[in-house]
Amino acid sequence: MKKLDKNKLALAIAAPLLAVVAAVLITSLIILATGDDPLLAYQVMLEFGSKSDSQVWIIDKSITYYLSALAVAIGFRMNLFNIGVDGQYRIAAFFAAVVGGALTLPGFLQIPVIILVAMTVGALWAGIAGLLKVTRGVSEVITTIMLNFTAGSLIGYFLQEGRLAEKDGNIFHTPNIPESSHFFTFPTTPDPVDGFIVIAVLVGAVYWFVLNRTRFGFDLRAVGSSQSAAEASGVSVKRMVLTSMVLSGAAAGLVGMPTLLGDSYNYGNDFPTGIGFTGIALALLGRNHAVGMAFAALLWGFLDRTGSQLEIEGFAQEIVEVMKGVIVLSVVIAYELVRRYGLRKQQREVGAELAAQSAGDGTNDKAGVSA
Repeated sequence: MKKLDKNKLALAIAAPLLAVVAAVLITSLIILATGDDPLLAYQVMLEFGSKSDSQVWIIDKSITYYLSALAVAIGFRMNLFNIGVDGQYRIAAFFAAVVGGALTLPGFLQIPVIILVAMTVGALWAGIAGLLKVTRGVSEVITTIMLNFTAGSLIGYFLQEGRLAEKDGNIFHTPNIPESSHFFTFPTTPDPVDGFIVIAVLVGAVYWFVLNRTRFGFDLRAVGSSQSAAEASGVSVKRMVLTSMVLSGAAAGLVGMPTLLGDSYNYGNDFPTGIGFTGIALALLGRNHAVGMAFAALLWGFLDRTGSQLEIEGFAQEIVEVMKGVIVLSVVIAYELVRRYGLRKQQREVGAELAAQSAGDGTNDKAGVSA
């Protein structure tokens, strides 16, 4: 047993180590190919990223990234590809902003109402794809992609003066949320840290607990491993698919809340987009693990923050995006290689044990015959 534990630990360390070495090596070769010094690039990134204001920026940015990764990971754990997190969080944030701008409740009541509206809208929007999959067999990849465009069109229709928005210069946005409903911040220096980090940590803890310590989480992972086996054991696959899509959409509804409640205080045509697609990369990078995705979100925030400084220092502006792609590919490939190696090693060990057992049985049989 101790030997098996050591093997598992070695494999667990080997995968991320191999991914890091491969990512650094490939990225360095790409930087060299552009005529720049990779060591200087890494030095610039580390120095700029270690500044206090950069650290606060990275933490705040990683909150939305982490929530997006969680939303994607819920579907990934049962082999559902929710490509629609981008549309789900945008339409959720839009209607939450509309409700928040129309209400004048005390902050301790209005903030939960805004968050619940966002989660409900996100859950309903994702539930459309889940319902189509269980009733008509339509791939969730197709429906969620189409729903992304539908969400954007719906927001564009209502985000006009005289409908649900007002004009402010060249920007159309929903009425501002009252100041009493702005989310709290931690008084750090030089800039405050967004208090929504508390919600992100709680959601991550709930995600881990439900998946690893409840019957629902076991059923969800069982369906992801083998639908036929799960159904044979009494699990309703259709119910699990629909429930997982709804939960994924509810988590997606939280993605826009740090921006809405802590930065913009309204939804306008300058509201950030594309975070849902970033969540796909981070879920892959973090291996759908609550802690792994947190580190992946921090890494992405670090790359976003330091990328601008690299451009100022004269490096190619695309180099950070290249780094991101190389990191994701390196992690996916490294973990797959280590997984296959672990399976082959386990098969060899089992084969050796069976061969030894067969040899022992044969010796005993011969001894019995001689007697």
